[in-house]
Amino acid sequence: MIPGWPYSFVAALEPGRTSWTAMLDAVRINPNDDLTTVTSTQVREVVDRLRLAGQHRPEDPTILIVFDAGYDITRLTYLLADLPVELVGRIRSDRVLALPASARPAARTGRPAKHGPEFALADAATHSEPAASTRTDTDRYGLAEATAWHRLHPILKHRGNWADHAGPLPTIEGTLLRLRVQYLPGDRNPKPVWLWCSDPDATAAEVDRYWRTFLRRFDIEHTFRFFKQTLGWTRPHLRDPHAADRWTWLVIAAHTQLRLARNLTHDLRRPWEKPATRPYRLTPARVRRGFRNLRPMTALPARAPKPSRPGPGRPPGSKNKQPAPHQPVGKNPHNLHQHS
Repeated sequence: MIPGWPYSFVAALEPGRTSWTAMLDAVRINPNDDLTTVTSTQVREVVDRLRLAGQHRPEDPTILIVFDAGYDITRLTYLLADLPVELVGRIRSDRVLALPASARPAARTGRPAKHGPEFALADAATHSEPAASTRTDTDRYGLAEATAWHRLHPILKHRGNWADHAGPLPTIEGTLLRLRVQYLPGDRNPKPVWLWCSDPDATAAEVDRYWRTFLRRFDIEHTFRFFKQTLGWTRPHLRDPHAADRWTWLVIAAHTQLRLARNLTHDLRRPWEKPATRPYRLTPARVRRGFRNLRPMTALPARAPKPSRPGPGRPPGSKNKQPAPHQPVGKNPHNLHQHS
């Protein structure tokens, strides 16, 4: 276990290869919080704020949200079914889904089947004929082949996140995607990546858009590295969770200022760095380097700092009678057993 304050971020991605993301929200996850519940509430609040700000209107296309492995994508689809969003998430290769149930013959009586034949991701013998497929030549991964199967759904049980579900369990259908690439950096025989989308009848054009957008999801890792290494997000050792929240939002505000100023700064590159071909190709680190020349030309709402001498400090011989407060920073085994 790594002690610290876990956070859940929502970021807007840009098309094409870039190191920039627009951070929209950050929520601290408490030790006893359920990740799926926190994520669904956070996404709902972000969509509501976008609607209120006029950034998404009823006639606009649905919002595509991508998740990496570790999220219950089908549960999130059920919780966010009333929002104009489409969800794409990575699932493990050992999952077993179910095909749609075939129509019951008229002469047969009894309850109709709810699930069709099983579809084991790791067993090619259980795979049916795909509904759509695309082939794309990429400069980084070689030939990328995307195959899609329509209306696959997980076989839910009354356990885990569905243990407290009242009534019959729902059938959550979606499109299963298998992405194969010719090679990866450092790997000439990569394994396929399996994705699940909340759209049950995705077309070939939408399948191509889904896997391309999923690859853009990893741009947020560049933002996290910039937060930690350059903006000092993890530098202070904060003991109070509210102080950690304030510091996190200050770092997000600083990153937002740099993102808004990326077309206003000049490229102050090192001698060993390649020049940027276009202004919007500047990385966050280069924009921060050139921000020093932009700040003196902007208006400063604060007054000039006044010189002052340091205070006398603590009197000699005094001791701190109150110990530092201890905050729960991780889940204990008892809570893990309850939420497993």
